[in-house]
Amino acid sequence: KQSAYGLSLRGSFVGNVNDADQVPSGPSFVVVVAIDFGTTSSGYAYAFAKEPECIHTMRRWEGGDPGVSNQKTPTTILLTPDRKFHSFGYAARDFYHDLDPSESKHWLYLEKFKMKLHTTNLSINTDLHAANGKRVKALDIFAYALAFFKEQALKVTHVFCSLTHANDVRWVITVPAIWKMPAKQFMREAAYKSGLVSRENPEQLIISLEPEAASIYCRKLRLHQMVDLGTQTTQNGFSPSDNVAKEHVRRNRQSRTFLVENVIGELWSELEEGDRYVVVDCGGGTVDLTVHQIRLPEGHLKELYKASGGPYGSIGIDYEFEKLLCKIFGQDFIDQFKIKRPAAWVDLMIAFESRKRAAAPDRTNPLNINLPFSFIDYYKKFRGHSVEHALRKSNVDFVKWSSQGMLRMNPDAMNSLFKPTIDHIIQHLTELFEKPEVSDIKFLFLVGGFAESPLLQQAVQNMLQGRSRIIIPHDVGLTILKGAVLFGLDPSVIKVRRSPLTYGVGVLNRFVEGKHPPEKLLVKDGTRWCTDVFDTFIAADQSVALGEMVKRSYTPAKPSQQVIVIHVYCSEKENVSFISEPGVRKCGTLRLDVSGTESTAARREIQTLMQFGDTEIRAMAVDVSTGRTVKASIDFLSH
Repeated sequence: KQSAYGLSLRGSFVGNVNDADQVPSGPSFVVVVAIDFGTTSSGYAYAFAKEPECIHTMRRWEGGDPGVSNQKTPTTILLTPDRKFHSFGYAARDFYHDLDPSESKHWLYLEKFKMKLHTTNLSINTDLHAANGKRVKALDIFAYALAFFKEQALKVTHVFCSLTHANDVRWVITVPAIWKMPAKQFMREAAYKSGLVSRENPEQLIISLEPEAASIYCRKLRLHQMVDLGTQTTQNGFSPSDNVAKEHVRRNRQSRTFLVENVIGELWSELEEGDRYVVVDCGGGTVDLTVHQIRLPEGHLKELYKASGGPYGSIGIDYEFEKLLCKIFGQDFIDQFKIKRPAAWVDLMIAFESRKRAAAPDRTNPLNINLPFSFIDYYKKFRGHSVEHALRKSNVDFVKWSSQGMLRMNPDAMNSLFKPTIDHIIQHLTELFEKPEVSDIKFLFLVGGFAESPLLQQAVQNMLQGRSRIIIPHDVGLTILKGAVLFGLDPSVIKVRRSPLTYGVGVLNRFVEGKHPPEKLLVKDGTRWCTDVFDTFIAADQSVALGEMVKRSYTPAKPSQQVIVIHVYCSEKENVSFISEPGVRKCGTLRLDVSGTESTAARREIQTLMQFGDTEIRAMAVDVSTGRTVKASIDFLSH
């Protein structure tokens, strides 16, 4: 017997309530729409339930950049001076760019804001800073963005399917696998606020983990839909122009349709039951790694090691470029320029982005980066001398001034901006491959927008030294989006996941001399209790099947009690004995609303079921004596 604070607690087994293969699929949906909400770019794709092998992606967005595939649009948002939504993506960027500087400083322009959710102190009230320095609520910005995608997607799906009511759509939102529960819950709250789905119908939205989505899609690859870097180490990655995919694509004015295998792609003809592979998702903000094992013949997936990674996305290269500019022109000037000429700063970073894509290990000719006129002009006013003078005076000898008014960077200088970010990724991969669960890896799939970088490809090849085959899907930036649609069509495809953290609650146990520390002793009504005991629901890296439940029974301290509130704790350590140990933190609250379930039983017992095998943690509860459902919710955002 254990007793929680003000509660008594029974039961501590893990029960499989329904067989993992019979997870309830919930209501049937006519269409699945996935939104890949990326750090640098975003997009959506959809498929109809009656044609699941046809994935429709956007053909192109208006206002795309030269040299950049624009089936996604930049994750940029513009609000009017009175904080109303104005535009998203290329439209936001172009409108902001065309504003007069005297006007633009009143408009609120935000970009690369997704990474603000990758933080330890996220709350519903977290703020973001617009380019002009003004603060806005993160929840509002994410809700505006999701509302924009809802409007775009429903417009297109209505064209194809006049039956599409709001409730016929299952929405899928992608998030990094390394995100903690508060960030996932934040995305759900933003979806509720945006009107994407309602709180009354939560199963209409599912959260998809980005590398998982990529993995689901990669299972279905045909050989012409990928570039196989094989196991050899090369000098130079690959150039997509060498090996253009002859993909099965149907095009029309609105969208491109990708046809996927309805069972498993040709690639898996080389795979045997139990083979393992790694998906490395290299995006703008994060790098996310997942290790999967395939179960044949259905192609179901089992996670072998908890998702890992870190904030090592391609925006790290942008920060290095900014540091370089500060070194040449002075931090004080760059800070002022960003505030006083925010639209010109955005222009400069767009110019850098297109040159960044031209970096390659064997490049010999310099890269020219266009400096906006207002940069040159404002620098002269600020410092009293020219940009050219600053470059000559600076000790940065690998960046020169060209007569056409451009920064000329030699290729080594550009490559050095990539180095810190790529070093982080390679270090992480090296550590992952040393884990016993990550031995005998047959394939390594490199996905996400950053995977297009020949510098990154070469670094991964050199690190692997031929141990695994490296596969890069064509349209690598759309891999996650297409996989998220497949996940929405069949969320049960991933049968087993690993818990990223240890979760549990604090309880009182009977005090045992010699086992429990004396400072934890509490004597109550003559009974000796040990306080702060950590009752583990699930341990870090423990495998948990889809549909598997952790059961606990709680009894209200008083018969009149209306709400039971239980604090949930978590830790990165696998073995935790007490909630007071270092590294254990309160991370959530389990609320059981027991009002209206008065029972004649002397002791009311509320049985709680928690599901950890999904992308989100869910709670359900039942009043044992009446069999009635008790409203249960877990909140991770208020801590």
